[in-house]
Amino acid sequence: MTLIADQSRARRRWVLWLFFLPEILFVLALGTISIFVLQDAARQEAHPADAIVVFGAAEYDGRPSPVFRARLDHAFDLYQRKLAPVVITTGGAGEDPKYTEGGVGHDYLMRRGVPETNLIAETQGRDSAESAERIGVILRKNHLRTALAVSDEYHVFRIRKLLEHEGVTVYVAPRPDSRPRTSSQRALGVLREATSYLLWRLHIT
Repeated sequence: MTLIADQSRARRRWVLWLFFLPEILFVLALGTISIFVLQDAARQEAHPADAIVVFGAAEYDGRPSPVFRARLDHAFDLYQRKLAPVVITTGGAGEDPKYTEGGVGHDYLMRRGVPETNLIAETQGRDSAESAERIGVILRKNHLRTALAVSDEYHVFRIRKLLEHEGVTVYVAPRPDSRPRTSSQRALGVLREATSYLLWRLHIT
C-alpha cells in the first residue's frame, strides 16, 4: 500500500510540474527579456546610418502629442548632426481618420527645416510590428541597410528586434528623459514591453 501511495503521489507531482511548466518558462523568459529591455534603454547609439527612423505616437488634429514631438525633436537633432541623410516617420491613422502619425511627423520635421526630399512617411502601420514591416520594405526599395531607431527608452529593445527581423542593421537612440518617473510605472513599462516582445516572438515562431 505504501509503495502504491508513493507512486500515486509521484504521478501527481509530475502532473502538477507539467501543468505549471509553461507558466514557469514564460515567467523566466519575461525576466530575461526585461533585462535586455533595461540594457537597451540605457544605450544611446549615435551611430551613422542610412536612415533615422522615428516610431510614431499619438497625434491630435494634425499636431504631434508631447511624446511624439519629443521623439521627432530628438530625431531632428540627430539629423542635424548628419548621422543620416534621411528621416522616416512612422504610424498609421488612429482614431482620427484625417491624419496619420507618419504624415504628422513628416510635416512637423519639414516645418523644422528638414527638406521634403530627405523625408519619408510610413503611414500604414497600425502598431510597431506593422510599421517595422513597412520600414523594411521602404529601406529595401531605397537600397538602405542601416537605421538609427528613435523611440522611448523601454520601447527601443523591441523595435530593434522588429527591424532586425526585417534584415535591418539597427542602432538605437531613445529620446532623453523618456523613462517613467515612478518605480511602479517603470516596472509596468518594462513588463509591458517584455510581454509584447515575447508574444510577437511566439507568433512568428
